[in-house]
Amino acid sequence: MIFQIVSLLLDIACGLFTGACLLRLYMQMQRISFANPVGQLVFVLTDWLVIPLRKFVPSAGRWDLSCLIGAFLGQLVQYLILSLFVGASAAFVLAPLMAVFGVARAAISGMMGLVIINAILSWVQSRSPITAVLERLCEPVLRPIRRVVPLMGGIDFSPLLALVVLQVLMIVLQHLQASVLSIAAG
Repeated sequence: MIFQIVSLLLDIACGLFTGACLLRLYMQMQRISFANPVGQLVFVLTDWLVIPLRKFVPSAGRWDLSCLIGAFLGQLVQYLILSLFVGASAAFVLAPLMAVFGVARAAISGMMGLVIINAILSWVQSRSPITAVLERLCEPVLRPIRRVVPLMGGIDFSPLLALVVLQVLMIVLQHLQASVLSIAAG
């Protein structure tokens, strides 16, 4: 029971931090201004680690590697603490590999969340400043689908199809993780 509680709390805290680092990376790649509530929240959650990492980790083009490493470190901390609770040295050794899969899972889950929130806000015609940010963040995922699937009766099914594709990616990632971990552990 204690392990489940610790696991849940770590998943929330480290997942929030990992998601914020990935969102910061993605917003920078999409050249979205941070002068909005989402950008300000991302800065508050990540500046304490990303700014010091930038002194040691250079950017690679549009990729702010300090954000990516921050996301990885957030997941690594989670799996290292869980490994200490389990007490298995194999789990401790596999923690970096688990962190890589954790970052990938967080990226897919985060995009799913963005698409869902964007779709809901599009139904209610919100005038929130967050709406424009969400539309720009979701556009690279929805644009290719919109090219293939036109509006049907004035309804845009691209968010639904994007969620299906992202869910399939999550299933593939889970199976890949299971395969890699069985090879690494065996």
